[in-house]
Amino acid sequence: MDIIIEKMEILGIRFAPLNVPFQRRLQTVSAAIWFITMAFGGFIGFLICLYLVLFTRLWWLTSIYLFYIWVIDKDISENGGRPSKWVRSWAIWRYTRDYFPLKLEKTPFVELDPKKNYLFCCFPHGMLATGAFNFGTEWSAFRSLFPKHEPRVVTLSQHYQMPIFRDLALGFGGIASSSKAINYVISRPEGGYVCALMVGGAFEAYFCKPGSYKVVLKCRKGFVKLAIKNGTPLVPVLSFGETDLFDQVETSWLRSLQEKIRKLIGMAPILPIGRGFFQYSFGIIPRRCPVTTVVGQPLEVPKMENPSREIIEEYHEKFIEHLTAMFEEQKYNYLDKPEEKNLIIE
Repeated sequence: MDIIIEKMEILGIRFAPLNVPFQRRLQTVSAAIWFITMAFGGFIGFLICLYLVLFTRLWWLTSIYLFYIWVIDKDISENGGRPSKWVRSWAIWRYTRDYFPLKLEKTPFVELDPKKNYLFCCFPHGMLATGAFNFGTEWSAFRSLFPKHEPRVVTLSQHYQMPIFRDLALGFGGIASSSKAINYVISRPEGGYVCALMVGGAFEAYFCKPGSYKVVLKCRKGFVKLAIKNGTPLVPVLSFGETDLFDQVETSWLRSLQEKIRKLIGMAPILPIGRGFFQYSFGIIPRRCPVTTVVGQPLEVPKMENPSREIIEEYHEKFIEHLTAMFEEQKYNYLDKPEEKNLIIE
């Protein structure tokens, strides 16, 4: 006879029931591995290679590998990347998708021209840009929604300097967060490419709070200039539920320290409050909350080799209006108490 034990709360800590199905346990483990990999994968890869060089007979093979990635192959992230369908199809990503679950949808009548490239401008960033996961795996609906396009995901340039982790990032379809790398993709003459960019970047993670949709956009205009130089449509992409996955520790002195570290390494060192393996009150595993990433109508832009500041400002303002209108329309489909939620442009 099965013994069913409900969730318990002891000293304010909410523990998971003991009869959680095995599939859900697998999903939790997969989500934990994903978070640890994304947050600490670069550091872990570096330590592995350091150990192999200093303490094993594989030092020579590891040294060749490091020479290859830092000298011979160092520019690959600036030149279109090197996606791997094998990496993107790993079963662990299916369990990660199902953990939240993650969904990718598009608004009605959105169709992409196979002869064009598109710049997907994704908001909000959240702690780890979970919504962008949809563009880095074969387990999302991307292929069925946009069968004529190949995705590329813009991630921190520092990722491609870190051994082992850089190969995983490349396998996902990652490219460096530089104008050169983005321009390489959206300027492809044959078309058929989607470049997914987290416009707010790591700084936006500071505003990640459950139920809050505050994005960094007012001062971000470089993406508009790149789009106009190539005549690439700007596509608003919103991930509803992204900010519900974590809370965070906040103090004034900690924020000052975090900002100094972010400027040094490019990543925001947030102290997340998620859940653990056997309890729901704290930990670094993201909370099990649905995240739906919605692709909106493309905003067409003119093609101009050297757009003026006025033109950039004009289309930047149009994009803000486009994004805000999309949020106001779609929030009723995906958010609780939508009348209380607004998109705040920082």
